[in-house]
Amino acid sequence: MLRDGVDQYHSLLTDDLAGETQRQLDEQLQQRGLFFGDRALCTVLRPRFLSPAQYRFLQKRGAVVLRAFRTAHRAALSDAKLLAQFGLMDWEHQLVHVDTGFRDASPVSRLDAFFVAGEGGMKFTEYNAETPAGGGYNDVLTEVFYGLPIMREFLRSWDVHPLPARHNVLHALIDAYEQWSGTRNRPNIAIVDWSDVPTQSEFLLFQDYFERQGITCSIIDPAEVTYTNGELTGPAGKIDLIYKRVLLHELVERGGLDHPILKAFRDGKVCMVNPPSCKILHKKASLAVLHDERNSFLFSNEEQEAIDLSIPWTRVVEERHTTHDGEDVDLLPFIAANKDQLVLKPNDEYGGKGIVLGWEVDDSAWQASVKTALAEPYIVQQRIPLPKEDYPSFVDGKVRFIERMVDTAPYVAYGDHVDGVLSRLGTASLLNVTAGGGSQTPTFIAERR
Repeated sequence: MLRDGVDQYHSLLTDDLAGETQRQLDEQLQQRGLFFGDRALCTVLRPRFLSPAQYRFLQKRGAVVLRAFRTAHRAALSDAKLLAQFGLMDWEHQLVHVDTGFRDASPVSRLDAFFVAGEGGMKFTEYNAETPAGGGYNDVLTEVFYGLPIMREFLRSWDVHPLPARHNVLHALIDAYEQWSGTRNRPNIAIVDWSDVPTQSEFLLFQDYFERQGITCSIIDPAEVTYTNGELTGPAGKIDLIYKRVLLHELVERGGLDHPILKAFRDGKVCMVNPPSCKILHKKASLAVLHDERNSFLFSNEEQEAIDLSIPWTRVVEERHTTHDGEDVDLLPFIAANKDQLVLKPNDEYGGKGIVLGWEVDDSAWQASVKTALAEPYIVQQRIPLPKEDYPSFVDGKVRFIERMVDTAPYVAYGDHVDGVLSRLGTASLLNVTAGGGSQTPTFIAERR
């Protein structure tokens, strides 16, 4: 944490200045649609500050870990036994081998990580390789914070630089389309998701950004799409490129494998980002594949070192022997006996659904969860210490500093490099805005003038 910058920011935040800042923040959240459903996206008065060295470390470590993910993905596509470790559904097996028309399985993605002092510096706990959200919110929230009264005072002695995300989404989409089409024509983009999802407000931010860049863009519910005579169309006409925000398993559950979008994709008549092949790395088992001693032969020395330092011990829940801290363990009895150090996660869920934190449940609940995890695709992961910082809020006319856990979620472009950071805050161990708690705050690189 950039302690001196945080301390100065907090010292400037008098009750009067905090009240003025909160009023302007509330106005801006309303005017700009910065809400997740009906909840304000940001509930704190300070952005996240990273030093240049912190951000460079995140980028360098992230790049090596991402290389390891890509190595595992390529190997899985040519090795059925390795692919089985990811726990794909039968219908996913049918789609992951379909040619996408471009290089990267996940042109836009996002890691979930925590800065951890003294334990390799950083732990990557998940990889959202399918439908990473928050980039639009992040960029507009950054603009809002630049204009707040408290920032006017802070900027007198500190340089702060934004970490935007929307430009990389647009570049990755257009790059994938140019590879797929073999042209440099501008595509008609459709942002596709259900009309009732709480992230609709973010789709509007992306639509506005794309159109200001000269790209035609519409927001479409999957039910509005038709596929006839080799052409995918929506209410606004032909669709060339799908910015897919709908989850594939929901699309298949509601529309089946013959949904027009999937038929057009299989026929090579529409470019889709991210494509079904992204599901391999999106599975939480991807971290188990990286960390499992059975697969160490896949990775270079540099990749293996980064895995050892930055991926928590993670295994698919199954009956087997494996290693833990260099010792052979019988996995199921080990899980049953060590709940206070372990987390159970469903292999393919979002928003914190189904996650069981062993230290927050009693033994009977843990044992029942282990049985569930054995019957369904689940992973088990080593507990990590969560970093905490004080963040100010304005409550009953006063500034209050509340300790919050801080999640670092770096955005990834082209599947190979970190550019931009989503920062999420929470007072509960499960840091997730979708799960109903927490706050997002913009992230800046800060240096004293």
